[in-house]
Amino acid sequence: MADTINALDVGVFTVPVDPPESDGTLSWDHTTVVTVRIAAGDQNGLGWTYGPEACGTFIDKVLRSSVIGACPMDIPAVWAAMVRSLRNAGRPGVCSMAVAAVDVALWDLKARLLDEPLARLLGQAVTAVPLYGSGGFTSMPTPALVEQLAGWVSRGFTRVKMKIGNGLSRDLERVAAVREAIGPDIELFVDANGAYRVKEAVRLCRGLESLGVTWFEEPVSSDNLDGLRKVSQLTTIDVAAGEYGYDLVYFARMCEAPSVDVVQVDVSRCAGITDWLRVAAIAAARGLQISGHCAPALHLPVAGAVPNLAHVEYFADHARVDSLLFDGVPVPVAGELRPDLTRAGHGMELKDLDAARYAA
Repeated sequence: MADTINALDVGVFTVPVDPPESDGTLSWDHTTVVTVRIAAGDQNGLGWTYGPEACGTFIDKVLRSSVIGACPMDIPAVWAAMVRSLRNAGRPGVCSMAVAAVDVALWDLKARLLDEPLARLLGQAVTAVPLYGSGGFTSMPTPALVEQLAGWVSRGFTRVKMKIGNGLSRDLERVAAVREAIGPDIELFVDANGAYRVKEAVRLCRGLESLGVTWFEEPVSSDNLDGLRKVSQLTTIDVAAGEYGYDLVYFARMCEAPSVDVVQVDVSRCAGITDWLRVAAIAAARGLQISGHCAPALHLPVAGAVPNLAHVEYFADHARVDSLLFDGVPVPVAGELRPDLTRAGHGMELKDLDAARYAA
């Protein structure tokens, strides 16, 4: 029998974003990463989430007792114990992101104890995970926007995404500039982050269709499942949402509506790998594909394990932060990520000395 888990350490790191960035509904000047390291036997597992410092406090004060002393092989039991402990605190948001960080660390630890790559432990449905380049913030001047997205195309990406949501005319002007720069054969995605009302989004879709846009993410609020369904029914563009889904009930409602054409799932928000796989199954039962939202390094092993994967978002901010804080971060080649099958677990380690400069 494997040794029980005997240590849990939390770290909080804040990486500045310069210049500040914005999308259709929010602006920010930093990215916060909460890490978890757990130990059993002679191995450590590493997990993290992109969430507020409160995630770390919640892990330390609430989740710790569900983890210490548990068997690292029995992830479903540990996960269920953590979720039970959320009852009086609430499942969505900070609590779910905290569980996600610990759950990823548990899967990493189990794979390392078995001396297996996490991608092998989960099983591979695909050997290479397709990506789309993502950034294109509304705060970027149009020349910088065009340069960023065209840069991904030059690196072999066949799909790129930009932010919209600052007015229909401005949106269409910027989308047209990007389309001219990347050519007609590259898939162009847009993301409004819920900035529009239903009829505004439908009017915008007419212009986006003429520019060859194939993906419209959160045209309306992700909480407005009926609105998402209406937009989807009135456009040929795939409508996507789900990044703010924290539990199975949310995703079940989204798929049953049906509200979207592609379900987005974020492993750092939806309580980790354990629930990510279950969400993928719910989507598959409805004939829907799923897309990994942000966190490309975290998504690589789990996204590759499901047959109904569409792609994973290669988010510029997270790719940058990961490279600053972690060793072994996978690097895209021709718009794809492949797991390193020579390393146990997910293959990444916290760079303690480098990360210390960002410690909160």
